[in-house]
Amino acid sequence: MSAGASVGRVETRTARLFDEAAPLVLESGATLGPVDVAYETYGDLDPDGGNAVFICHALTGDAHAAGLHDGATRPGWWDNIIGPGRPIDTDRFHVICANLLGGCMGTTGPSSTDPSTGRAYGLRFPLFTVADLVTVHRALLEHLGIRRLVAAVGGSLGGMQVLQWALDHPEEVGAAVVICATARLSPQNIAFSAVAREAIMRDPQFHGGDYEAAGTRPDRGLAVARMMAHITYLSEEGMRARFGRRLQDADVPRFGFDADFQVESYLQHQGESFLRRFDANSYLYLTRVMDYFDPFDDLASLGRKLERVGTGFLVISFDTDWRFDTSHSRDIVRMLAAHRTPVSFREISSPHGHDSFLLDIPDYHQTVATFLDRVYRNRGGRG
Repeated sequence: MSAGASVGRVETRTARLFDEAAPLVLESGATLGPVDVAYETYGDLDPDGGNAVFICHALTGDAHAAGLHDGATRPGWWDNIIGPGRPIDTDRFHVICANLLGGCMGTTGPSSTDPSTGRAYGLRFPLFTVADLVTVHRALLEHLGIRRLVAAVGGSLGGMQVLQWALDHPEEVGAAVVICATARLSPQNIAFSAVAREAIMRDPQFHGGDYEAAGTRPDRGLAVARMMAHITYLSEEGMRARFGRRLQDADVPRFGFDADFQVESYLQHQGESFLRRFDANSYLYLTRVMDYFDPFDDLASLGRKLERVGTGFLVISFDTDWRFDTSHSRDIVRMLAAHRTPVSFREISSPHGHDSFLLDIPDYHQTVATFLDRVYRNRGGRG
């Protein structure tokens, strides 16, 4: 565990940011209302509101990034990096984390009730973009009375949100920490997500996305999607060290098609446990939003954007991450540096693959801590 302390007991709150009279207008032109957003905060906001840090979570994350809910024994998903004396130091920073639009953990998404039908949206929920995710979180900051972030921090899909935010609204983001992310999914990445979605949609219990009305759940498809995705979050080195070819609860092979190897049993557990906390339609939408992300596509527009970006970037990759390998981070760094945007880059050694950004890795945590310490001091903090 990182040095420092936990933020202690926390609660998730919900804010209604848009309604039918004043709906959210998506990049596509489609509208949504009402839109509720679940969020948590840690640490005190300075009187001038100048110490806010926004945490953007990854594909299957949620607003519960740190601390403990009442009655829970497991802390938030990034508890090892957020807290007093930790790299994202709540003695200095007021930290906000919010569940994504399209999610299933308190923010409006496909499982929410469509006011026009009284039933869950299902696949009638409109497609959205990473820019739309940012729009919702900007509305949350306005609701909280925060006009500017001292920093935005995110890993994987969260890092993609941070990048979009800093490009589109640089005056609102003092510093950006982009971890294990990409500015454009590779064909291989799109292919993995396509197969995961097919597993869900071909489940006989999917019912065209209206499984809730049918009283079913496409659990088999969602579990398979999660199992496959989880493989991409690990590394060959890490899997070899953790599982090797060891058998599960046996000394000799059983020569059948049940889970015989430890790695098979582990993946089955990951798939089954995922069912308790995630919605299949949210998985479809949030993987698709990643496929379409391409903020560097329009170079003419990008050049104009980057001319006014004063945000300082820290870009971090891990050497065994093959989901978004270091070349993805280097592409981001090269594009920013080519337009004279201040950017630092660090590749961290870790055997844990893409999931490294969630773990307590000393070099990684020290890199984040050092960067945010400089950000804090530059804003006039006494540290």
